[in-house]
Amino acid sequence: MTEVELVPEESARRVLSEAVKNGGDLSEIYIEDRQSTTLSLEDSKVEEAVRGLDRGAGIRVFYGGLATYAHSDDLSEASLLTAAREAASAARGTNRSQVLAFTHAHSDLVFTSQRPFDEVSDRAKGELLRDLDREARVYDPRVSQVQVLYGEYRRRVWIGNSEGLWAEDERNILRLILVVMARRQDLVQESIRGIGGQMGLELLDQVDPVAEVRDAAASAVRMLDAEPAPAGPMPVVMNHGWGGVLFHEACGHALEADAVMQGGSIFAGRLGERVASPLITLVDDATLPGRRGSFRFDDDGRPSQRTVLIEQGVLREYMWDLAQARSAGRQSTGNGRRESFRYLPMPRMTNTLIEAGESDPDDILRSVKRGLYVKMLGGGQADTARGDFVFSVNEGYLIEDGRLTAPVRGANLIGNGPEILREITMVGNDLELDKGLGMCGKGQQVPVGVGQPTLLIPSITVGGTKGH
Repeated sequence: MTEVELVPEESARRVLSEAVKNGGDLSEIYIEDRQSTTLSLEDSKVEEAVRGLDRGAGIRVFYGGLATYAHSDDLSEASLLTAAREAASAARGTNRSQVLAFTHAHSDLVFTSQRPFDEVSDRAKGELLRDLDREARVYDPRVSQVQVLYGEYRRRVWIGNSEGLWAEDERNILRLILVVMARRQDLVQESIRGIGGQMGLELLDQVDPVAEVRDAAASAVRMLDAEPAPAGPMPVVMNHGWGGVLFHEACGHALEADAVMQGGSIFAGRLGERVASPLITLVDDATLPGRRGSFRFDDDGRPSQRTVLIEQGVLREYMWDLAQARSAGRQSTGNGRRESFRYLPMPRMTNTLIEAGESDPDDILRSVKRGLYVKMLGGGQADTARGDFVFSVNEGYLIEDGRLTAPVRGANLIGNGPEILREITMVGNDLELDKGLGMCGKGQQVPVGVGQPTLLIPSITVGGTKGH
């Protein structure tokens, strides 16, 4: 980054020295500067732009198998030294650890913003929101409500530790969320679309927001005529892209090292075992350009990387942050992430996707005599220890004789993530990543990406309101 650090390096070294004065094994400072601008539209009215600024630092000290943490939103050296003493207080060693001179970490990854956020005025951005509102409403008179949320987020981080690491990163994210509701008498249907990426305003050139809001309106109106969803076991075809959120929740969290180390994962102790269909290769990749879950260095200061979690059905790796890796004698996979300087990092997914297969998506559809096509998943929950999940279907269609027919509403998918992974019989050649909608909550909110090709699950329980 070209801008001056908020905490000079020599000051950071003195703070790190104070943190290990009681004999800690490793001390770390995490410095953050976060700026945001958000605009929202509801009832055809645009709220004034809300600007946010959050700065602070966290001090972590490792000793033995434990770590202590203290943070401060005051970046003066005196305040940071106080935080360092708080973090050091739990250590009871007698030897003062050495703090090495910093070596600046280098990354070949370049995440550029071609059009900076301030290129367009807040007034013009507000007019964009009004345009999107009008486009949705003129699509059909049954469109009853439109909500639009526009957000710009700029996050700069500096991570240094007593082993001499100094890493810097900047993450600029643009996000646009579109919610359209359609009403017919007492029946209301909602459709959500979103675009986002680690880039500047060029995102609005690459993905047409007007087309997105029209698609949301069309979906909401179409679902007013949906039939009650059938119920019972049946084949399900999962749409590419956002469909990957199911495996993010039902399998991905169980591959994060904290769940594995604490015995809360169905995948614990199973490295080298076949846990999925040979058609499935699952990866986590924080190096993808333009993606919300990407970065040059994670929040432990480790370089981002592409990690193969499951390779042709065989479990190869978990996702490790620094703390879990130190405890297990492993290497970090660059998956240490935190919501802000107020939190300790933990193992988290970045951009998690199932790689493309060889099947034509049309052939996958034609192979189903009667089943459900899931175009858009809604919310859900999963149990990492057992892999069980329940997900709602925001937009689904009957498959009859290999063709999409009537839209259905009220469907839920009920199953077990690892079992579903083992049973997948067709994987499309149409891998697509989501358009930038994802936020992951695990006590802390972080931006993520998901993706997958079209998939065929030969049998899964569909909860609906109509007998199958």
